[in-house]
Amino acid sequence: MIASSRSPLIWVVHISVILLVVLWTLPTAGLLISSLRDKDQLAVSGWWTALSTSSQNLVFRAPGADTQVEKDGKFVIAGTVLEGQGAQVSAFGFNSRAPTAFKPGETAELNDGEKLTVQADGAFQIVSDTAMEGSRGQRIFYTAAIPPRFTFDNYREVMRAAGIGASFINSLTVAIPATIIPILVAAFAAYALAWMKFPGRAILIAVVVGLLVVPLQMSLIPLLKLYNGVGAFLGVPAKTYVGIWLAHMGFGLPLAIYLLRNYMAGLPREIMESARVDGASDFDIFIKIILPLSFPALASFSIFQFLWTWNDLLVAMVFLGTGNNELVLTGRLVNLLGSRGGNWEILTASAFITIIVPLIVFFTLQRYLVRGLLAGSVKGG
Repeated sequence: MIASSRSPLIWVVHISVILLVVLWTLPTAGLLISSLRDKDQLAVSGWWTALSTSSQNLVFRAPGADTQVEKDGKFVIAGTVLEGQGAQVSAFGFNSRAPTAFKPGETAELNDGEKLTVQADGAFQIVSDTAMEGSRGQRIFYTAAIPPRFTFDNYREVMRAAGIGASFINSLTVAIPATIIPILVAAFAAYALAWMKFPGRAILIAVVVGLLVVPLQMSLIPLLKLYNGVGAFLGVPAKTYVGIWLAHMGFGLPLAIYLLRNYMAGLPREIMESARVDGASDFDIFIKIILPLSFPALASFSIFQFLWTWNDLLVAMVFLGTGNNELVLTGRLVNLLGSRGGNWEILTASAFITIIVPLIVFFTLQRYLVRGLLAGSVKGG
C-alpha cells in the first residue's frame, strides 16, 4: 500500500529531474554546436539544423574583363560561384531586385548584351559578342543548398586575438584567491556562530541573513570609496588584485557563512563534546573534526564562488581596471566582439571558452553539491 502510494511521487521526481537536466544541457550543447559551425550557416539557421542542408542567398563577383578568353568568335569569362563549397545552385540572378529569377542552366540577358549562364554545380559563363571592358566583374546572385560545414575557425580567431592568454591568467589570478579566501574566513565564522556561545551571536546570525539580500550594485560604489580612502591613507594603489580579492570576499561572505553555519550546526554534538573531554580546544576541534566533516559544504560554496568570480565583469572593471595588462577574460572577449556587435559569429566560441574552466570545476565537485546544500537544512544548532 505504501509502495503504491509512493510510486506516482517517485515518477514525478524522476521526470522533474530529467526535465531539469535537459533544460541545463540543451543550451550548453547548442552553444558547442554553434561554435563549431561555419559562420555563414550560423547566420541563417539555428544550431538544431546543423546536420541538415541549409539554403543560403549568396553573392559572387565574377573576375574582371582581363580574364576573358576568345572561343569561336565569342568572348567568355568562366568559373564557378561555389568555390569548392560542395553545394548545389537552385536559382540565380544578376541584380539584387531579382536574385532568383533564373533556374540553373537558363541563360540571362545582361543589360549590356552579355549572356550569363549558371549551372547547378556552380559553373558559370559570361558570353559576349564583343570584347568586354571594365575592371570590376559582374555580380552573380544565387541561392545554393549547402551541406553542413564544421570548422575551428571561430576558435582560432578568438585564441589568436591579442591579449587572450594574459587575460586568461588574470581571470585565474582573480578567481582562485577570491574563492579560497572567503572559504577560510567563513569557515571560522561559521564554526563560531554554530558552536561557540558568546553575547550577540543571534544578532550576528540575523545580520548575515540580512546581508544575503543586499544587491551588489547598491554596495559597490560605497565599498569602492571606502577602499580608495583606506588605500590613500596607507599609500596603497587603488587598482590591485588585493582590492578585488577583498571585494569578492565581502560579497561572498554572507552566503558562505550562512551555508557553512547551517551545515556545521547539523553535525553531531557528541563528537565535539567527546573532543572537549579529551582536552581539545576549539581550534583543534575546528581543524581536526569540523573541517574534514564539512568538506561537502565547502565544495558546494567553492562551486558558487568560483563561477561568480570567473564570470564577473563589473567588479573586475571597477576594482582592477580595464587596461590591457589588467583586463580579465570576460572583458577581453567583450572588446573582441566590438561595441556594435561586430564579429558576432565568434560569440559562441568565446562563450564556450569562458565556460570550460567552470565546467571542469563543477564536474569535479558536483557530487558534493547536493550533499552540501541539503545537509543541515532540517536540524539546526
